[in-house]
Amino acid sequence: MFIQCEKKLNEFNIDQMTTDNFRKHTTNNPLQKFLINRFFTLLIKELKYINPDTILDVGCGEGFTLEKIRKNNIGKDLEGIDFGQQAVDLGKKTYPHLKLKQGDIYQLPYENNSFDLVLCSEVLEHLEYPEKAMKEIYRVTKKYCVITVPNEPFFRLANLLRGKNISRWGNDIEHIQHWSVRGIMSFVRGYFKVKAVRTSFPWTIVVSGK
Repeated sequence: MFIQCEKKLNEFNIDQMTTDNFRKHTTNNPLQKFLINRFFTLLIKELKYINPDTILDVGCGEGFTLEKIRKNNIGKDLEGIDFGQQAVDLGKKTYPHLKLKQGDIYQLPYENNSFDLVLCSEVLEHLEYPEKAMKEIYRVTKKYCVITVPNEPFFRLANLLRGKNISRWGNDIEHIQHWSVRGIMSFVRGYFKVKAVRTSFPWTIVVSGK
């Protein structure tokens, strides 16, 4: 994946429109690459077990997670939506075969029960109203929901260990919500039945269903 993205950079001078998420997923830092790959390995394992036909990735960014899902032959109809037009444009150039579009997590442009699975990965921590987002996720999924968030306080500790965001004690400037494993379990249980909780340092994965 990293080689493919590097090739894309050379093809259309993407560095002028890059995002933090794009830089994270195309990093050359060996530790960060290891942690991201380990997270994806666990996430893909859980998605294979669910085996959904239709998948919506809410807050899809540039499509890195959807591309992982596609390459692992999970699902027949994959779609991603993100609030950031820049991320969507970048994703369309990086992965032109993916179905990505701009949209608002608080008002998802889909009918009730439109997807077997709604995935929301590393999004809720950025939202002022995560409860409103969860209501929309509940509305558009017919079966399953998978939520991933930074596992606090370990996420902030990981940042401190690599010298990032030291003045904010490791907290990402864009993170306004913070959940421990128990905290995110309790939050998701307000909307879904939690089926499994997995941790892949420094993230938590919650698999749930209606």
